[in-house]
Formats: sequence, C-alpha cells, structure tokens
Amino acid sequence: MWGKRLSARQQQGRAGEQAALTFLQRRGLVLVEANFACKGGEIDLIVRDGATLVFVEVRERADEGHGGAAASIGPAKIRRIIHAAETYLQRFDDLPACRIDVVAIDAGHIEWLQNAIEV
Repeated sequence: MWGKRLSARQQQGRAGEQAALTFLQRRGLVLVEANFACKGGEIDLIVRDGATLVFVEVRERADEGHGGAAASIGPAKIRRIIHAAETYLQRFDDLPACRIDVVAIDAGHIEWLQNAIEV
C-alpha cells in the first residue's frame, strides 16, 4: 500500500496507520485512499463509513504522557488537515457527507474519535 523506502520513524508512522486502518475496517469502514498529500497538507487515511467520506488523522504515542496522542494535534495541524480535506473534495461535483475523525493510539490502545475536528 505504501511502497517506497522509508526512515525508521516513517515506518513506525505507517505501522500506526496500518493498525488504525485494520481497526476501522473491522468496524465496517472501507479504504478509499491512504496518505493523500497536497501542497499544504496531508490526510493519513480516507475511508467510507456507509455514504459518509471520512478523513482520518492517525496519531500514535508510546505512552500517554503530555496529554496523549489526540492532544498532540495542535491548531496548525488542524488547519493543514482541513486544507487537505478541502483540496480532496474539489474533485467532487456533488459533495458527499463527510467528517474528520482521529484515531489515537496510546501505548498500543486505540481510541476512535469520530467527528473530532469540526469544520
């Protein structure tokens, strides 16, 4: 799915994204695209939850110190996620229902925060 040579940190990030994807697929969501990137932003996973298009930010931390994975998403990151989602949506003539979720992985524990970032 992610076929280029990656640094150790990137490999760890992709492993977290794969864990998040597996978690979501077990709950019935379907992968549309992984690692959508545009100038100014990136979306880790784009999935379908029924008729809803879901943009997913995956955050992983080895422990829950400093507020945990979900708390690591600051205002600048939120702006980049929203920008990337808006860019992705430009390909549609009729906009689908959509939302932005976060999958937070803290010390191996996965938490799915639906509609975590509101636009």
